[in-house]
Amino acid sequence: MLCKTDSSFARANLKIDEMNSKPMAPPIYMDHNATTPVDPRVREAMLPYLDEQFGNASSNSHPYGWLAQSAVAKARAQVAALMGCAAREVLWTSGATESNNMAILGVSRGFKGQKHHIITQATEHKAVLEVCEAAAEYGAQLTVLDVNKEGLVSVHDLEKAMRPDTALVSIMAANNEVGTIQPVAQIAALCQARKIIFHTDAAQSAGKVALDLQKVPVDMVSISAHKIYGPKGAGALILRPVNRAFELKPIFFGGEQERGLRPGTLNVAGIVGLGMACQIAQEEMLSESARLRRFQERILQAVQERFPQIRVNGPRGENRLCNNISFSFPDLPPDQMALDLSGLAYSSGSACNSANPMPSHVLKAMGLEDGLSRSTLRLGTGRFTRPEDVETVVDKVLKMLTKTYVKPAVRPL
Repeated sequence: MLCKTDSSFARANLKIDEMNSKPMAPPIYMDHNATTPVDPRVREAMLPYLDEQFGNASSNSHPYGWLAQSAVAKARAQVAALMGCAAREVLWTSGATESNNMAILGVSRGFKGQKHHIITQATEHKAVLEVCEAAAEYGAQLTVLDVNKEGLVSVHDLEKAMRPDTALVSIMAANNEVGTIQPVAQIAALCQARKIIFHTDAAQSAGKVALDLQKVPVDMVSISAHKIYGPKGAGALILRPVNRAFELKPIFFGGEQERGLRPGTLNVAGIVGLGMACQIAQEEMLSESARLRRFQERILQAVQERFPQIRVNGPRGENRLCNNISFSFPDLPPDQMALDLSGLAYSSGSACNSANPMPSHVLKAMGLEDGLSRSTLRLGTGRFTRPEDVETVVDKVLKMLTKTYVKPAVRPL
């Protein structure tokens, strides 16, 4: 028989067990620059190709293969419609990282050890910077351009850096950490005038910033499905040489798929998902961008009005991705931010570098000192962000900053 004290302990333990058994509410997702959830319409389009329509798109002798080929062809047309290119110019990859490798190393391999020059800029994703460095194995010499305090590269500096042996310029369309949109059209025109190959990593800008390749002469464009509400593991390299004739050499071997540049069995379901994600983006980009811009301005204005000392990383307005916000907080310990912003899913920089304790190379290139870089908050709104989610974010951030920067009133003795 339990004594009174034992009975109290039992009731307390039962209450704790009940609390632990209740599912916790998921955090509000505010990290859409890292990845996006799969749109239900994309998932619905993919499901048949994960089930009964499981054929190999390289199989030419039966209906299973024909259905897969038809689905892949439709997806090519959907991607091409968003990007303003021809369907034949779309090459399937596993994502923008692979596309960047194919583009940069593929160009460098084409020089067969001859010296050639590549230009990029300091705030590129590591999937470009490290690939450019690896191209040295094929004879490449690299120039990395500085950026201004907003993360913007100078077209004038780019022109000055060009040499007679410059073979390739790789400048991202928009930055994943601070949202800076680079002057892609101006860079493309300059490269075309100099007959220099131009590649852009458009993983962040696709679906948010219009890029019509019929009007903007870019030779190679990298995109990724999981940044536009498609599945992870699917992407594309748009290959449309317009600035000079060149042959892209493969960096993978073992098959003839994708013109022999990307051999291997096609990820039909992922490709279908990317195609549908591009179709939705094309149809809804204007309205969605305007909605996300309103969310962005709400958060920026609320913080800057109350705390003008807070640094906003990157530009304001049209030169910034519509869904990206980046703040750096002087004298705010990163562990305090983690406590005060519990219940939010956010980033302190690039998701690809989250395991690296070193300060962000992007923020350092923009002139931030290490301590400020480590106290940085990146927020990314998205298609399924609700107005009430934004208000929760504003409330949590303002409470955190009030605790940090507003000294409590001293009561008179």
